[in-house]
Amino acid sequence: MQTKKDGVGKTTTALNLGVGLANNGKKVLLIDADPQADLTTCLGWTNQDELEKTLATIMNKVITDKPLEQDEAILHHKEGIDLLPSNIDLEAIEMGLGNVMSREYIMKTYIDQVKDKYDYVLIDCRPSLNMMTLNALASADSVIIPVQAHFLSAKGMTQLIQTINKVRVRINPQLKIDGVLLTLADMQTKVAKTTLETLKNNYGSRLKIYKTIIPQGVKAVEGTMAGKSLYAYDKNSKPAIAYENFCKEVLKNDKQKVKHEFTQCR
Repeated sequence: MQTKKDGVGKTTTALNLGVGLANNGKKVLLIDADPQADLTTCLGWTNQDELEKTLATIMNKVITDKPLEQDEAILHHKEGIDLLPSNIDLEAIEMGLGNVMSREYIMKTYIDQVKDKYDYVLIDCRPSLNMMTLNALASADSVIIPVQAHFLSAKGMTQLIQTINKVRVRINPQLKIDGVLLTLADMQTKVAKTTLETLKNNYGSRLKIYKTIIPQGVKAVEGTMAGKSLYAYDKNSKPAIAYENFCKEVLKNDKQKVKHEFTQCR
């Protein structure tokens, strides 16, 4: 199992990219594929265990060949995005996948049924390589990699890219890396500047390094605590403006319907 350090802003990125795309007229579904349910919490559903239906419900139905309704378990957020939420029940589903036929494709079976309703399906995963992450990678067309402005984060890129390449060869030939997004960056510091330089020198020739850099900011934390995107919480904050610019980059690069799976590196 490959483990990856948490705290690089992957959930914040999924949330704010999703809302940013919705603000640009796109139909967006966010999928919380982490039993810790951070994305679900950040969108305002803080009592996940009280939710009647979640991603765990959907995956269990796929496993047991029970019929699905397209809108089943979908929550509608006031900022114009849809959410397939998570809770601790997803942990039990993941533990049981070991004995399931075609276990890497359970999530994909569901996404294939609903993706035509959306312009973007964004999957937020836990920070470790496990069956749920493999399900997300098997479902995705592409990966956006948030990297914290820290030398060790950039150093772990090689291991992560190797993992994605293995998934491409063995599970999902269509999988590609959309780009690398530098997050939680204070570009006045030597560490952040060195991290960006390392990314460009080591990966710039084969991977897209997004021009947008997401700065550190307390507003991002406050917004998620309030169950809002940065646009709704403080659209004039530096992180909100940065995510708006990042969204424009994504839209410029995407000329067709795609799905993004968010992961992170050590």
